[in-house]
Amino acid sequence: MILKIKKLNSEAVMPKYATRGDAGMDLFCLDRVVVAPMARVQVSTGLAMEIPEGFVGLIWDKSSLAHKFGLKILGGVIDSGYRGEIKIGIINLSTEDYIFEKGHKVAQMIIQKKETPEIVEVTDLSVTDRGESGFGSTGK
Repeated sequence: MILKIKKLNSEAVMPKYATRGDAGMDLFCLDRVVVAPMARVQVSTGLAMEIPEGFVGLIWDKSSLAHKFGLKILGGVIDSGYRGEIKIGIINLSTEDYIFEKGHKVAQMIIQKKETPEIVEVTDLSVTDRGESGFGSTGK
């Protein structure tokens, strides 16, 4: 597969796989961004891409940013038909500002095959052992 990427800004950093076998490619911020506690921001990458039909780009947290600093990705589904700038929504769940400097890793993207099921309305669903039990029903 070829993933075509267009720089919308000459200073944008192309996505990179940090190590062989990584599922996610790193995405980098275009500008310095301060994320205050409990604030939501949109981070520019300066990139657009052509995700092949039948695939989707899924933007996920960088684990170190999530675990160490409380930064979580918001949204993160990039459809194959989208050709605009890839922007990353982030919320800071910590009590301290977090600063992304220009060129810092901000998130990772996984390119994944997708299915498009036929949607059918029914009056009944199949019976399972679990049924309608949810939220903690399987124990700790």
